[in-house]
Amino acid sequence: MALALFFPLLAAIQAPLATALPPVAHAPGAGRLAPDTEARWVPFDLTPGNQIRFDMTVDGRAVTAILDTGVSYSVLARRYADATKLAVTAGGSATAIGGAVDIGWVATREMRLGGLTRIGGGLTVADLPAIATGSARPVDLLVGRDLIGDYALDIDYAARRFRLLRSGRMPFRGQVAPLAIARDKRVYIGEVALGAAELKPMVVDTGDGSSITVTAEGWREAKLAGVRTTSAISFGLAGPVVSTIGIVPMLRMGQLVARNVEVRVEPVGGFSETIGAAGRVGSGFLQNYRVLLDPGAGRMVLSASEDADEPPLRSTSGLLVGVEPDRLRVLHVMRGGPAAAAGWREGDMICAIDGAPVPRDYATSPLAHWSAGTPGRTVALGMCDGTTRRLTLADFY
Repeated sequence: MALALFFPLLAAIQAPLATALPPVAHAPGAGRLAPDTEARWVPFDLTPGNQIRFDMTVDGRAVTAILDTGVSYSVLARRYADATKLAVTAGGSATAIGGAVDIGWVATREMRLGGLTRIGGGLTVADLPAIATGSARPVDLLVGRDLIGDYALDIDYAARRFRLLRSGRMPFRGQVAPLAIARDKRVYIGEVALGAAELKPMVVDTGDGSSITVTAEGWREAKLAGVRTTSAISFGLAGPVVSTIGIVPMLRMGQLVARNVEVRVEPVGGFSETIGAAGRVGSGFLQNYRVLLDPGAGRMVLSASEDADEPPLRSTSGLLVGVEPDRLRVLHVMRGGPAAAAGWREGDMICAIDGAPVPRDYATSPLAHWSAGTPGRTVALGMCDGTTRRLTLADFY
């Protein structure tokens, strides 16, 4: 089953990282693929925020990176630039999820990623907080359209690997949907049919850990009846965003018919609306498939996993939490859930679950499954002030 927003290992930290960065007045650099690029798979893991994290090199130094097709110009962490004493040129600001962020620019000599080498060019510089990946450790780089957009990107989520191919290659068969690079925002875009609505452009964003995100207007146009919804929180480069979320029975993307899809609805004036998009297709959706993104050929190809249409796991606690070294911090209390009814508040701190202390490896431990447990089960939550609160799980959206 694909990981979803409320899968307990992810808690609340699915982090849309899409940014629409303005063009920078610098030489873009020259990229080339190695003759054996098809054999140069790049292994990755999924962050707790549901993004593709891997290793590459910048100017001969190893860096950790996230593959982010929703970023127009690749972003280097300001923390990394400061630590390595790089000369950063101030560059104004850019639009990001949650608001605006200050950016700069730094020149690079060489970047290597799988079979790709780029000589010259540079990187945008911005703050990349750890919470934007849901991980205790921040990454050094977001790899965006400027580095990979000229090639076909083959992402094998099941095997946790990806590679860069020459545009036009078709390494596997699947359902085909339109894909392009937006002329204005310079990010990957496609389109989605949801209910009565034809939604386009939709940013196809591997850096967005959630599934499908739509604008408030798009949700109204879809005219979906009988979909129960609640509230959720996510974190972008510029901070947190609270939105509405529900599970829709079906949507279409080109030839693909997808079922039981988690959809997030942004508030009026949200990020997608700000950049003139109808929404985003995130990694939480894409990871149900083997994915080929080839904007040069005008297509994406999606080959479904066996359980692609299985319903995503849902919260039954109504608590979205962030993981700290020995405790859980409540980041959001979901509308209409059992936690809201029991009076839980943002900032509440949990140190034990059914008597077991919160371990350092909580995000990957079986203990984390409690928040999406069987409805009717009562969980004893040990608060960090020494008290115990009991929460009965329920199906509420």
